[in-house]
Amino acid sequence: MVRRPALTIAVLTTGAAVAQRILLASGVDDRLSGRHPWPFLLLAVPAWLVARPWAGRRVPAVLVRWADALRRIPAPAGALAVLGAAAAVWAVLQDHEPLIGHEEAVYANKARSWRDGTPAAGWGDYRPPGLAALGRLALAVHDDVGALRAVALLLTLFTLTVTWCAAARWTGPRQAVVVTLLVLGGLGFLRRVPEFLNDIGATGLLLLVVLLLVRAQEKPGPLTLPAAAVAALAAFHLRYGVVGNLLAVVLAALLAYGPRAWLAQGRRLAVAGGILLAGLVPHCVLATRTRGWPLGLILDATGRANRSYPGDGLVYYLAVFPYRLAGDLGAVVMTAGLCCTAAAVRRVLRGRTGRPDDRRHAFLGLTAVLVPVVLGLATDGEPRFVYLPVVLLTVLGVRYTAERAGRGAGPLLAAVAALAAVTVAATAQYVAHAAMPGPMAQHASTVPVARGLAGPGPCLVVTAYEPETGWYSGCDAVTFDQYRTGPRPPAAVRTHLVLYARGRLQPGPAVLRRLIGDREATVRVVGTRGSLGGARVITLR
Repeated sequence: MVRRPALTIAVLTTGAAVAQRILLASGVDDRLSGRHPWPFLLLAVPAWLVARPWAGRRVPAVLVRWADALRRIPAPAGALAVLGAAAAVWAVLQDHEPLIGHEEAVYANKARSWRDGTPAAGWGDYRPPGLAALGRLALAVHDDVGALRAVALLLTLFTLTVTWCAAARWTGPRQAVVVTLLVLGGLGFLRRVPEFLNDIGATGLLLLVVLLLVRAQEKPGPLTLPAAAVAALAAFHLRYGVVGNLLAVVLAALLAYGPRAWLAQGRRLAVAGGILLAGLVPHCVLATRTRGWPLGLILDATGRANRSYPGDGLVYYLAVFPYRLAGDLGAVVMTAGLCCTAAAVRRVLRGRTGRPDDRRHAFLGLTAVLVPVVLGLATDGEPRFVYLPVVLLTVLGVRYTAERAGRGAGPLLAAVAALAAVTVAATAQYVAHAAMPGPMAQHASTVPVARGLAGPGPCLVVTAYEPETGWYSGCDAVTFDQYRTGPRPPAAVRTHLVLYARGRLQPGPAVLRRLIGDREATVRVVGTRGSLGGARVITLR
């Protein structure tokens, strides 16, 4: 009695999910493209599992032939097609957000500072140098935002390549193509593909660490653990926030394989530890010099998290997992990955590890679970902080789905791949029409004002939007709090206080009078069409 209504719901919601993706991908209606997609698949999949129309039936011949035709395509060609899709999405989205954003500008300013000595507005020594160093190389090739964004493309292609390589080793080359497509089409991941940020690149390096640790247990070699240490160092210098990820990886490795399995590789473990310590010496020296002890910079960066209370990051991850991280298709696959994790951990705890990949699945799944827990307790929550769990659960989910589907795995994964390919285009449309207009509307206020402040000689801008203002004006830039508590600039430095009609973190009239002090000031109003409204520019003489 229940299976027939469930089948009706399954068919209708699946059809709605497919139709929604096609409409979004086609961009026929900008109003639809600007709305968050409805999660039809979160209702369709449970309905299919209740209805089970395939029970006792053979897979239709047409689906088998379709899957066989796709299987004739070489897996590396499929991987290259995914990388091509990533490059195409990156290029398309550049037109929708051509102006550099707040976080991007911090690293861009530092890269330009290393190149020609201009001020590094918004930079703090608690930030890692890796991305700025890559930006410095890019600016040597071409001095514009496009060169910096090209670094973002290369980091994205690197991470997707590592994802395919890892998934190919753990699931198979063809299933790895499905995994990579699913990761690319996730809303949290694709939103950051066009931006000059370090999260995607750090994810690729972290995944490489995980891959090497698995290999160290399954096919140990003299260079595997030292290579993992080198990858961990690269990830750390690209993004200090990976410390929480690495802690979760270590805890998961100890729980899944046991301490004895790692102590058995004592010499290789010691070499890897030595490489880690040697690679951290420059950072520890800088941290001791500036903060008084080796962990000072890391704790400083963690302390700057925008938290309302300790643990609010974990609450955030619980609230958005997994739909807001990967969309409804990715959420279904990630849920299957959690099921795979639970089954593997249960077999490991019971001592039934006849399956050679049980401990591997337990390691990958535990890492995916522990990362948001560790990060959520230490800092605030953002989707770009937890790309590693998304990748790992997607790998496990595809593997688990294929195993459970049995003879129908080929047609099922082919259907998932086709839907994932459409999802990439649909998500790109959503990002372009819903996620990017907000920042661009803000840039429409800040960029004209910043460009109007550019001029010869040293200058300082005091504003709540200091990194992007510094990039487009060429001036140094600080926040109002930094200007209030820091030393006053020399008289030769042109100083501008910029306040927007609808700006954030701006001083009231009394504080503003104290900031101006006894210096002569001229005031001019700059009209803009941005979301922050017009600007009042107070120039101190």
